Amino acid sequence: MAFLSSRRRRARLAPELDDQELGKLLKSLVATTRTGTFGTTELCVAQMSRLLEQDPGDWDRRTHRMDVLAGYLAGSQLPRSWVTREPRSANALVLHAWTQVARARTEGRLEDPAGTVETCLRAAELAPDDPAPWVALLAVARLERREQSQVFGVWNEVLARDRWNREAYLSMLAYLSPEEAGSRIQVLEFVDTLGARMPANAPCVATELTAQVLQYHAILHRGGFEALVARNHWSQAMAAQALDRVAHTWAQPGFLRHAKAVADLNLLAYALMAADRRAEARPVFEVIGGIVTPWPWQTGGDPVAEFDQTRQKVSPGM
Repeated sequence: MAFLSSRRRRARLAPELDDQELGKLLKSLVATTRTGTFGTTELCVAQMSRLLEQDPGDWDRRTHRMDVLAGYLAGSQLPRSWVTREPRSANALVLHAWTQVARARTEGRLEDPAGTVETCLRAAELAPDDPAPWVALLAVARLERREQSQVFGVWNEVLARDRWNREAYLSMLAYLSPEEAGSRIQVLEFVDTLGARMPANAPCVATELTAQVLQYHAILHRGGFEALVARNHWSQAMAAQALDRVAHTWAQPGFLRHAKAVADLNLLAYALMAADRRAEARPVFEVIGGIVTPWPWQTGGDPVAEFDQTRQKVSPGM
């Protein structure tokens, strides 16, 4: 059976998701991050440059690759070395700024906020059509808790270049949450406005479901009786409708085509299982294969173990 064969695929974390070219690059970077020698640095800079120059105008793919590379290189000096060698390379500048953001998410603060902003603006000047510098700048604005008027100004710059940029929408969703600079009402208004005009398979299509999973997690984290009945969240109208809208389309072959589609399928599988809609989750797990994303599975512990244990619950005979 197709499902049984897909279950045999070993569950694994793969930040590149199904981007094989990016996966090859990540493997080749291992030696550079360990040795830091001049020769290997030059080689990896050339490889990164070549990958980021592929598919010009595919902003969705480029944003995904930039995001993954930045997270992978957050503890490396390689992005800084690239900027030093090529100070007028927009790719180098954006990656350097994005890496600073990735590091700040771990450390809790930006090392040099003004310098990171300047790096983003220099990249934007060199590549005026590219949304990536503005996506990085949006992340900086969030970390710095800038006023909403400033954040929305940056947000509009992203949308002017890439109307449905996934990273930007999820970043704004987080910014408007009660945990950052907004409220639950602002989150709902943002999602409602988006849903009114967004294509069903846009790269940012998971924004609504992400909001529901975040709300579900907020209930779990309260503990006590509320956590015990947190599953009831998925029977409420807004959460149930969010699942209904996507449960039977996302797993269809070719429906989701954006670079982080596998991440969105992980989110859908998680939400369907949290809602005890196992029959609908089964084909989603089939499409995912074994590619696991840390979030949202890490909420229950080790993401790979959590994914595997959950996947087993929808296997035949269980």
